[in-house]
Amino acid sequence: MLKEKEIQAINDLCTQEQCCIEKYNKYKNEAKDPVLKDLFAQIASKEEEHLHSLNQVLAGKTPSCDCNDDSGKKYNPEATYDSLTNSEDKKSDNFLVTDCIGTEKMVSGEYNNNVFIFADAAIRKLLADIQIEEQNHAEMLYKYKTANGMA
Repeated sequence: MLKEKEIQAINDLCTQEQCCIEKYNKYKNEAKDPVLKDLFAQIASKEEEHLHSLNQVLAGKTPSCDCNDDSGKKYNPEATYDSLTNSEDKKSDNFLVTDCIGTEKMVSGEYNNNVFIFADAAIRKLLADIQIEEQNHAEMLYKYKTANGMA
């Protein structure tokens, strides 16, 4: 049985995840580069998984997690833009990616701040796993920027 403080923390995290889903889906439609569109779609899907996991916790079930996500390390995007090009499309995509990196940093921090509110070790493990995935999203976004001469 979750305590009121734990319920509020999960609800706050659900709000953050819902905002991320909406942002990534919006930015997927705004992005000019197909590689970036795909990256935004991948991350939106992971954010949906996070939201589903949090809703399961609210329903009294704690989903298992592996805590071995290395998607950030493995991500190696194809470059669409070169470092010398400074087109409007590149500027626009750079803005979207930079904004999302800031969002991932903020959301990762929310998980870090909330993880120790919970008495249940399985919930703490789940939240720590989601935090790692948020950090991987930021790493993937940064790798995209680097590959495209935006960093």
